[in-house]
Amino acid sequence: MLKKIQQSELMQLQPTILRFTQMLSAVLQLDAEVVDADLVRIAGTGPYSKFLGKKINSSSRIFRYILETHKEKVVVKSRTDPICEGCLTKDTCRETAFLGIPIMAEDRCIGVISLVAFTEESQERIKENVQLFSDYIQHISQIVVAKVITKNKQHEGGLDGVLTSLIENMDQGVLVLDGNRRVKYGNQTALKNINIEREALSNLEVNIQPLSVHNNELKGHQQHIISLGERQELVVGQFHNAGSHQLFLMAFYQPSNSNTVNEPQPQFSSVIGECKKMQRLKTLISRIASSPSSVLINGESGTGKEVIAHAVHNLSARGDKPFVAINCAAIPDQLLESELFGYVKGAFTGASSKGKIGLIQAANNGTLFLDEIGDMSMTLQAKLLRVLEEREVMPIGSNTAISVDIRIVSATNRNFAEMIASNNFREDLYYRLNVIPIHLPPLKEREGDIELLVQYFLDIHTRKIGVAYPGIEDEAMARLSAYHWPGNVRELSNLIEYLVNVVPEGDAIDVDLLPPYFEQVTIKPIKYVTESDESNLSLEDMEKIKIEETLSRLGNRQLVADELGIGIATLYRKIKKYGLNVGSH
Repeated sequence: MLKKIQQSELMQLQPTILRFTQMLSAVLQLDAEVVDADLVRIAGTGPYSKFLGKKINSSSRIFRYILETHKEKVVVKSRTDPICEGCLTKDTCRETAFLGIPIMAEDRCIGVISLVAFTEESQERIKENVQLFSDYIQHISQIVVAKVITKNKQHEGGLDGVLTSLIENMDQGVLVLDGNRRVKYGNQTALKNINIEREALSNLEVNIQPLSVHNNELKGHQQHIISLGERQELVVGQFHNAGSHQLFLMAFYQPSNSNTVNEPQPQFSSVIGECKKMQRLKTLISRIASSPSSVLINGESGTGKEVIAHAVHNLSARGDKPFVAINCAAIPDQLLESELFGYVKGAFTGASSKGKIGLIQAANNGTLFLDEIGDMSMTLQAKLLRVLEEREVMPIGSNTAISVDIRIVSATNRNFAEMIASNNFREDLYYRLNVIPIHLPPLKEREGDIELLVQYFLDIHTRKIGVAYPGIEDEAMARLSAYHWPGNVRELSNLIEYLVNVVPEGDAIDVDLLPPYFEQVTIKPIKYVTESDESNLSLEDMEKIKIEETLSRLGNRQLVADELGIGIATLYRKIKKYGLNVGSH
């Protein structure tokens, strides 16, 4: 007869401890782990989440030390710390730093709570915030011990207190949401960013909705609309589950130029970009969407012309009506005619006995998108012109015209002036199509948009493939930003899909994973002063100028620290050292 194994005190509270651990990890942006006195993993995030309930093998030396000595242990540089000597996994260990706190029930050590870093950035976070993080873990440890002793739910509310304490001490904006994504609490940084008083949260309906809408839970940084009553603001951030709570961590904040977002912004969910050219483009789309006039989109191959066509349609009064798209270059001329105009029974040899409704008729009351319109034959151009003039379509083989109400949105990467001059495109049709011209800039001209698009496609492709969101290292992002992108957004999307497939689980995308041609990409450093000035400046002066410029540009101090490659505490020291005015940041 098998002997029943008695669960440890911590294992009996596993659901609660797991919530605490998830919350700690989400707020501090580090992986967290809890083991009991028998070295059984009670809770864990990241790579540890797959091994709950199992006895640990690796890193047991450091846990045994804490369990035996009842002392906190900090390792700011793994492998070189004396406690790592003799560890069987020392040479293959992926951990870069560790902070462990004993869970003390009176004079007994019943387990260990730890924070673990796997990257140099996370290592720096632990190194610069040891005391602060230690206090957080101690607080949670005390709540766990109280629950062990009392064996009741009187301390259940302790989570809220810990959560509040954690996020209030973060420089990054953090909002706490309920199950309906309504904001019920925000730290001071977040409230300042979105310009709202704490008292207003209880009297105002505040919610967050992603611009990129998916059925699955959002991962990675995304654009979101924060609705504050009648006012809306665009914020880039990401959601994290923290036990029974959901947190929204702001990556960066972009205040709107007006008090309201006049159009339903979520309709722009796939139009990713905040550079000046894309902002002007979005404004133009908002203005012309309600018009029945034809739109001609011009742009290089791969710039996303169909995405813009969809945005025009979605924002129009026809948004709930059909959107029909056809690539004029991909279909032979004779077949294209039957696809566009349809045909009646017996119209030609091989025709369906039931006839066929053409795409023009199928798009009735909606939008017909003609991609690569420059590749349409002169014969079909004449027939299309008649549709636009008469607002009716004549199926092949029919003597009866059918009235249609459609809006034509067309797109091309061709030069119409040259085509008209060489008699390859009808001038009268061109003027019918080009009532509202839209120019879509190539990706190389969209300064600052590549990072947003990388985040967007990482989210899209990780969902499609079903893998964890990998993140991307700064140098890799810098090379992507400096690349000229001859294939534009399509090329970027394809590359990100490739990278998502090849990046090892748990790792971030680094330069080694990029295709060989990225080795030739030159990363140009940003000049904050002229060369003549630079020669007369000390290293400290140059550092001061760079910090000041980055603060002014990004605003959020955590983002500044991340971009400069230093810890947040180091940034604070340098701000104080140089006497920088950060009152507005």
